[in-house]
Amino acid sequence: MKLAFPYDHRDGIAQWGERDLYEWVTDIFECPSVRIGPGCTNDVRNHVEKEFIREGWARDVKLDQDLKLNVFAQKDDLAFQLQTGNMSRAPYDLLKLQYLFQSGRIEAAALAVPTKDAARAIGENIANADRIVRELQLFDRVITVPILLIAFD
Repeated sequence: MKLAFPYDHRDGIAQWGERDLYEWVTDIFECPSVRIGPGCTNDVRNHVEKEFIREGWARDVKLDQDLKLNVFAQKDDLAFQLQTGNMSRAPYDLLKLQYLFQSGRIEAAALAVPTKDAARAIGENIANADRIVRELQLFDRVITVPILLIAFD
């Protein structure tokens, strides 16, 4: 696995940079021992989870107890979401991050997803950075939380 590219939505890169976390969070995706392909999602998730736990991030942070909605990780005023599943889940991820932002629980977020080619290698209809970038551009006035999109392959 390697970092393919970052995408900056509403100064998300600057927000992570101001907290000296931009290089740390993007370096997580420079891991040649994790191979992208069918059945790799557990390896990707386990690797990312280990890195966040090591740095003291809360995991599976609940947005609402009754609905059982959560984000992958949160620390201070930042949230992180990893999506390696079906494309239909990605808009929910954006909605969850926007909710945290509008409720004052975070100031910025990061969302990590495979590139289009990596998503194809993982399986069918997997969330991919290329499509999410286009959706963030389209919904720029709706998704106002600053987001660092991390594309990996």
